[in-house]
Amino acid sequence: MGLALLSLGSNVDPLRHLQAAADALRARFDKVRLSSLHRYPAVGFAGGDFLNAAAVIDSDLDPQSLNDWLHALEDAHGRDRSGPRFGDRTLDIDIVYYDDLVMEGEGHLQLPRAEIRHAFVLKPLAEIAPGFIDPLKRESLMALWAAHPDRDTYFEQIDWNA
Repeated sequence: MGLALLSLGSNVDPLRHLQAAADALRARFDKVRLSSLHRYPAVGFAGGDFLNAAAVIDSDLDPQSLNDWLHALEDAHGRDRSGPRFGDRTLDIDIVYYDDLVMEGEGHLQLPRAEIRHAFVLKPLAEIAPGFIDPLKRESLMALWAAHPDRDTYFEQIDWNA
């Protein structure tokens, strides 16, 4: 149905959970591209560093069904939604873009996701989909990253097989 750009993150046994998420994405979808893994400080709360990555998939699911599938994957990895909005996470996967759709006010699904403003979302996406055009800003992800205030900040790259 569409091209989906995803943001993945974890700060609880992150390498194990992110590798399992990558395996699940590969098992479910025909085409999956993954960015590098990078270490980023927690945003919005005092917590351990996150490992973050991005994935681009060709999805046969509509955005809401894909979001439901991703939530089930998070739940299977012990995601606890009962606490504060910002907190430690075993697995967090968000649809950042789905083709050039713009959606607001449809449940919790917002496209594009406002979190694109954070380096931990934008940098990995710009790495694997540099020419993708943000439907609101009408700029490529590479251009958005080049203009980002953290573009010159070093974020440790982690080997997926570490």
